[in-house]
Amino acid sequence: MEYVPILVLVLSFICLLAIGTPVAWSIAISSLLTLLVSIPILPAATTVSQRLGTGLDSFALLAIPLFILSGELMNKGGIAHRLIAFAKTLVGALPGGLALINIISAMLMGAIAGSAMAAASAMGSILGPEMEKEGYSREFGAAVNITAATTGLIIPPSNVLIVYSLASGGASIAALFLAGYIPGILTGLFLMIVASIWARKKGYKVGKRSSMKQVFKTFVDALPSLFMLVVVIGGIVTGIFTATEASAIAVLYSFLLGLFYSEINLPKMPQILLDSTATTAIVMLLIGASMSMSWALSYENIPQDISSGLLALSDNPVVILLIINLLLLFVGIFMDMTPAVLIFTPIFLPVVTTLGLDPVHFGIIMVLNLCIGLCTPPVGSVLFVGVGIAKTSIEKVVKPLLPLFIAMIISLFLVTYFPELSLWLPRQFGF
Repeated sequence: MEYVPILVLVLSFICLLAIGTPVAWSIAISSLLTLLVSIPILPAATTVSQRLGTGLDSFALLAIPLFILSGELMNKGGIAHRLIAFAKTLVGALPGGLALINIISAMLMGAIAGSAMAAASAMGSILGPEMEKEGYSREFGAAVNITAATTGLIIPPSNVLIVYSLASGGASIAALFLAGYIPGILTGLFLMIVASIWARKKGYKVGKRSSMKQVFKTFVDALPSLFMLVVVIGGIVTGIFTATEASAIAVLYSFLLGLFYSEINLPKMPQILLDSTATTAIVMLLIGASMSMSWALSYENIPQDISSGLLALSDNPVVILLIINLLLLFVGIFMDMTPAVLIFTPIFLPVVTTLGLDPVHFGIIMVLNLCIGLCTPPVGSVLFVGVGIAKTSIEKVVKPLLPLFIAMIISLFLVTYFPELSLWLPRQFGF
C-alpha cells in the first residue's frame, strides 16, 4: 500500500478545515495536493478543474435543484402548519406530546420536502416557541428538532439517496427510496421513545386528547400535502416517470398546493427562487468538488488499497461493518453528507459487496450513519440551524442531545445487522 497519497489527502483536508476553509474548497485543494504526489502542477490543476465541471454533467443530478425548489415552495406554502396540526391530534395527549409532535411533523415534512434543513427550520420556528411556552426547556426542544429533522433524509424523496445512486454506479433510485421507509420510521420511533421518557422524567405538561372529529378534520386539511408522497413515490415505483421527472412533478404540485392554500403568490416567487438557487449552488459546488476528489482517489488507487487493508483485517461481515460504521461516524463529524457519500461510497462499496452485502442496503446504512454527523459539531449543518432558531448554544444542547444520539445509533446498528429492515419493502415491489 502506498501511504504518501493517503497521508497528503487526509492531513491537507484536516488542516484546511482547521483554518476555516469552506468544505468544498478544502475538498478541491486537498484533491489537487494529492495529485501533485504523482503528476506535475499543470495537468493536476487542469484535471481537478475539469472534474469540478464534468462531475455535474449527469441527468440524475437535475433532480436535486428541482427537489430543493419543491422543498422551498412547501416550506413557504403553509404545509408545515397543517402537518403540525395533524400530528398534534395524534400524539398531543401523550407524555412529551409537543416533542412527539415535533418528531412526527419533521418526519412528514422531511419526507415531503426531502430536506433536513427545511424541516429543522420550519419545525423550530413554529414549535420551538410553543414548546417553551408549555414549560419545555429551550435546549430540549432544539435537541428534538435537530435529530428529528434528519429522518427526512432517509424517508423518500431524498436528495442524498439520489447522490448515493450516482456514486454507487447505478443502484436503483426507486429501490433506495422504498428501502428508506422502514429505517426512517424506525429511527423516528426510537427518538419518540427517548423524548417521551425524558419528558416524563422532567414532568413536562401533557396536552388534551383530541376527538376523532378533530383527527379527521386535521387529516383532511393535511391530505393534499400528504398526497404528494403518493404522486412522487408512486410514479417512480410504478415506472410512470423517473426520479428526475418526479422532481419536476413535485415542483409543479407544491406550487399549485401553495396557491390552493393561498400561502404563495407571484410576488413571493422571486425570493423563493433565489433561496432555492443559493442552496442549489452550495450543494452543486460540494458535488463537483467531491467528484474531483473521487477521481484523485481512483487515480492514486486509494480505494483499492483501503479495501485490501480492511479485508486483510477480517473477512467477517459483522466486524467489517462495525469498522465501516465507526469510520463513517467519525467522517460525519468533519464532513457534510453529500461529499461524504460521493467520496466514501467508491471506497467502502467494493468491500461490502465482496462480503455479499446488497448495495441498496449499504446505501441506507451510509445515509443513516451520516445523518448523525449532521447533528454534531464542527460541520453539523442541521445542528447549527436548530441551535440558531432556538437562540441557544451548542454547549447547552449537548446534554439533551446525547440520549437522542444513542437512539439514532441503536437504529443504525439494527438497520446494519438486519438487512430485511431495508430490503423487505423493495422486494415486495420487485426490486
